[in-house]
Amino acid sequence: MSVRVRPAQASDHPAISRISVAAYEADGQLKGENQYATTLADVASRAAAGEVYVAVDADDQVLGAVTFVLPGSPYAELSGPGEAEFRMLAVDPVAQGRGVGEALAQACVRRARELGCAAVVICTRDFAASAKRLYARLGFVREPDLDWSPMPGVQLLGLRLAL
Repeated sequence: MSVRVRPAQASDHPAISRISVAAYEADGQLKGENQYATTLADVASRAAAGEVYVAVDADDQVLGAVTFVLPGSPYAELSGPGEAEFRMLAVDPVAQGRGVGEALAQACVRRARELGCAAVVICTRDFAASAKRLYARLGFVREPDLDWSPMPGVQLLGLRLAL
């Protein structure tokens, strides 16, 4: 499958919203918790605070999306001076396993390099095995000092890629 990553347009927001919630639900990340689904669905706020990218197929159908932010953004959770971070990487469940997530993550790493960042930091759920494998392949390493919990029962693992 041919996958291309481009900046999201306002017309992509409904697809990004649907895919983000569907991907997180399919991965078990929204169990017993509806507040984060609202955050995932609010693509306009993400786009206003950072850069949203989409992965599209040859027909320009949205397959996945990610939000790239710098320190100080309302969506920045881990990044400090000289670092970038990406959040809410989501791939449509029907398109998973085809390199869409990797293309989105690589686009964020490229963007961080373009901006002269020294590192990219991210977090992932403790049980997200496929995400952890992807990030390890891309060179991200665990940074236990970045681990955190936004709410009881939700453990996030911090990862860093030095650029």
